[in-house]
Amino acid sequence: MMLKLWNWYTNCLSVHPVKTQAISSGLLWAVGDAAAQYITHSASKKRLQVSDADAKFAINWRRVAVTSMFGFGFVGPVGHFWYEGMDKFISMKVLLQPNSLRFVATKVAMDSIIFGPIHLFVFFTYMGLSSGKSIPQVKEDLKRDFIPALVFEGSMWPAVQAVNFRYIPVKYQLLYVNLFCLLDSAFLSWLEQQKDAPWKQWFMSYHPLKEKGDQHSR
Repeated sequence: MMLKLWNWYTNCLSVHPVKTQAISSGLLWAVGDAAAQYITHSASKKRLQVSDADAKFAINWRRVAVTSMFGFGFVGPVGHFWYEGMDKFISMKVLLQPNSLRFVATKVAMDSIIFGPIHLFVFFTYMGLSSGKSIPQVKEDLKRDFIPALVFEGSMWPAVQAVNFRYIPVKYQLLYVNLFCLLDSAFLSWLEQQKDAPWKQWFMSYHPLKEKGDQHSR
């Protein structure tokens, strides 16, 4: 069964690479958001000591659809061209030997410095605008959520990507990332739902934009 599924996926990837990456990303980000909603609900129920009878879990399908579209419209197609393009650039322009230490390290650095921050910026901006927030509100959410997400993801993704770039063929690298995106989408959705949690204020207290705003208000 698994072999047939894998062969089917490989065939789809060969015939329709971008479409396959987009659909698989959309599905995984939908599952991740549903998981984040359940985790948030369970944590809230435990914190407020609410019984099962008082607070039943119900999935916000609109939010799942919105998050799924992020995977479908951004992560899948952009990720496909990013990994393909980065591999060609480093091997053909930078002239590093594929799978060498410098090759893998350069890929990890480029992915962390370029794609990681862009991915987070687009995610929080998209989620904010999709929920009906204004541009100023989205900017405030970015100030609140961007740095914590960048710190937490920066501690995880380099190790994940080092394995990816060293051992996984380029055409399967986004699939590998998508499996981890199941956790990543749950984390980002959970982070976005935390609103003004006290632990976020610690990050915001060191945010450059906040410091500038404080100086202007004096």
